[in-house]
Amino acid sequence: MLEEGDKALAFCLPDQDDNKTCLIDFQGKWLVLYFYPKDNTSGCTREAQEFSANKKDFEKLNAVILGVSPDSAQSHSSFIKKKNLEITLLSDPEHTVLDKYGVWQLKKMYRREYHGVVRSTFLIDPEGKLRAVWRKVKVNGHAEEVKSVLKALSE
Repeated sequence: MLEEGDKALAFCLPDQDDNKTCLIDFQGKWLVLYFYPKDNTSGCTREAQEFSANKKDFEKLNAVILGVSPDSAQSHSSFIKKKNLEITLLSDPEHTVLDKYGVWQLKKMYRREYHGVVRSTFLIDPEGKLRAVWRKVKVNGHAEEVKSVLKALSE
């Protein structure tokens, strides 16, 4: 299980336009790497909209926001267009990065067990170290909380 202070694990995944996006591309910048279950669901839409609404504030703090889910690049593309999102979404249908970051887990709902994404966020510093980790994230106010921690850490 990754913790604060650990080195972020390298990855390369396709974005919503099928462009390869890798951790190394963001060297020298802060990275908000958030994992979410599914495009076009209410909680995931709210989370993506909150991060989009705060994108300019994050950019002023030298930070980039990346969302990751098991959905396809095509699904991400239509999600972004449909909801007017301004962030980059990465596709991990094989669960490679989801597994690496420990967010693909056994979940239980209504007495049913299944594997899925546990909503989580990792704040990675410009040197590639994890500076903050949020697990089992509650959507409301999360983007603001991440921004506040980033602001404190980057001062």
